[in-house]
Amino acid sequence: MHLFDIVVISIGLAMDASAVSMAAAACGYAQNRRAVFRLAFHFGLFQFMMPVIGWFLGTGFVSYVRAVDHWIAFGLLAFVGGRMIREGLADTDEDLHRDPSKGLTMVMLSVATSIDALAIGLGLAVMDVNIWYPSVLIGVITCAMSVAAIYIGKRVGAAFGSKMEVVGGVILIGLGLKILIPALFFDV
Repeated sequence: MHLFDIVVISIGLAMDASAVSMAAAACGYAQNRRAVFRLAFHFGLFQFMMPVIGWFLGTGFVSYVRAVDHWIAFGLLAFVGGRMIREGLADTDEDLHRDPSKGLTMVMLSVATSIDALAIGLGLAVMDVNIWYPSVLIGVITCAMSVAAIYIGKRVGAAFGSKMEVVGGVILIGLGLKILIPALFFDV
């Protein structure tokens, strides 16, 4: 597999994580270096790990996950997105807002945005490609694109105010639908 092919695959896999990073920053999260690091690191780490896991598991397990992977990704993204919308629409001053760069929310977002990388790992195993180089490149590119998306998201959030949390929630649900609908209707 050529470097160009791996870079194109890496960019494609990093798009969902970048969109989530941008939405989180636009909502007012990821305002300090630690939050930026947590988001970018976790997205990069999961995008690195999932192809490796897919490569090692082989066709047996992945065929079972492939049947429901779109539902898993949609469910995780819809859950977090719905919670963001609810919190963005809340009229109360109480602190309902949860930083998506921490805890279980971070893990759910990392898994949801990297499930497709599991299938890439399986494909690389079938093609008899050494998994380490592509996986490292996928992780590094995802991390870098997430950082860039966070800085763009900060500017968008500053321009449009505090209701960006609702927009961020809608974006997450939209990403979930982007994953779910083709799988249901186009058998991808």
